[in-house]
Amino acid sequence: MKLTVSDLIAKISRLPRDRYYHYVSKKTKGKIKIKRIVEPEGPIYIERMNEKGDIKEESLPTNMLHRIASAFQPDLPINFDRVLGGSYNTRSVLEALLVHTAEFYYTYPDTVFINDGLIPTFKKVHKHVIWKPDKPHKHAMMEEYMTNIVISESPSHDAYYESVEMPSLMGACTENDINIARRHAQIQVALVEIGKQLGFRTWVAQNDKGIIYKDRPLKDMETVVSSLKSEKLLIGREEAAENAKLIDCVWFKNGKLMPAVMEIEHSTGVTSGLTRMKNFYDEFIRLEGVRYVIVAPDDLRSKVLQEANKAQFKALNTLFFPYSAVDELYSLCKRRNIRGVTEDFLDCYMEPMIQANNTLLVS
Repeated sequence: MKLTVSDLIAKISRLPRDRYYHYVSKKTKGKIKIKRIVEPEGPIYIERMNEKGDIKEESLPTNMLHRIASAFQPDLPINFDRVLGGSYNTRSVLEALLVHTAEFYYTYPDTVFINDGLIPTFKKVHKHVIWKPDKPHKHAMMEEYMTNIVISESPSHDAYYESVEMPSLMGACTENDINIARRHAQIQVALVEIGKQLGFRTWVAQNDKGIIYKDRPLKDMETVVSSLKSEKLLIGREEAAENAKLIDCVWFKNGKLMPAVMEIEHSTGVTSGLTRMKNFYDEFIRLEGVRYVIVAPDDLRSKVLQEANKAQFKALNTLFFPYSAVDELYSLCKRRNIRGVTEDFLDCYMEPMIQANNTLLVS
């Protein structure tokens, strides 16, 4: 059971607009009023009144709403500061509004601490929010939930990328251009490494094969496909092979399957990636089990959502694979020798972009 941004918006939209709401923490003085909500995915515009009566208008951005929605699972508490990494100065506002809706409670689970001598102690020190969809409380009121859950916190696992070199960029490129290309190359390397762990071979875009990774060209990595025309799935499909040449990454499996076709988009140019994938899709409309994926920074989610829902791209059933999820899965692959997982494992890291209803208006 997953929670979406649209779900959060719908729940908060049912709160009365003619009143102020208190923060969850009694130490935080002031009040909050909802001014306007953009449906289905935000932002939410609010009015904050401090203890002196001064008023300031702010917004709860869609990106923050998405990160919080993605973190929730039924009956498991989350800490907003940890999920958001301490970013977004309106995180306490979102926390307060959610807790005023019927399905969310604030709670103080036990946290495990290891003292000198490796003796564990348990303390209720961190405020969390818990989603209880089967046990709603009174709407527009805050209520604490008493839980026996114990949390053992551990630092997040960083993703470490070895250096990549891009000879084609040596010249009159700006520092921003180089940094964008560098991040793009890191993500391509991550996708190759993830594919390797899952038993896939990876096509890398023709114009990116010269990237140097671990002192050798990317094209020389053992699981990188050297020629699309020699792939069993593309034999006799010259047009399809031609259309796929500049697609950033394509995963192949056992000569019979194509788990994912992926375009990496670091700027706002999502349309070009969708167009390349759509041209390729038109050649493979009967091939089952292909995921068409936009891989992009987390902050581009709204743009991907908008573009993927345009009429010309809807047939792709586009998935969004945010950089944070790529980093997480890449880190897992580097730390653990993943075995025995199915392709469905990938779906835990990718989000469907196609709206089930017609509430999203796109040109």
